[in-house]
Amino acid sequence: MNPSKYEKYFSIDGFWSKLKKGAKKAGSKVIYSGLLLFYALDSPKTPLRAKVQIYGALGYLILPLDLMPDLLPIVGYVDDLSALGFALAAVSKSIDDDVRRKAKSKLRDFLGDDVVSSKDIIDIDGHVVEEQGKTKVDDVHVEK
Repeated sequence: MNPSKYEKYFSIDGFWSKLKKGAKKAGSKVIYSGLLLFYALDSPKTPLRAKVQIYGALGYLILPLDLMPDLLPIVGYVDDLSALGFALAAVSKSIDDDVRRKAKSKLRDFLGDDVVSSKDIIDIDGHVVEEQGKTKVDDVHVEK
């Protein structure tokens, strides 16, 4: 599988521009989810198939037109958060402590120090850990 055909829908400049412009409006859940996926792209633990899913989700995030325009207050980012959430669940094995540390550091830059201890961020980390537990159980084969 070649990720280059999916990379055309995602650009690093577009990602950072979107986050800088919409950080406060999008909210910490959207921003942190996007950052987790972004830093998972660089992780050696992230397989090629997961990178394709990440490019798709981040590409959808930076699209100016999507199902719910981002200009709409609050609801404009619901579809983005859904796409990011599905991708996070699918690539949870690639989200390690290093990826979380980098994402939280950048989140602090965007939204301040207090945000990393907010319920939203704790919830996302909890969901990622929960998905990691599910995938570990799914990977175990029981012989009868």
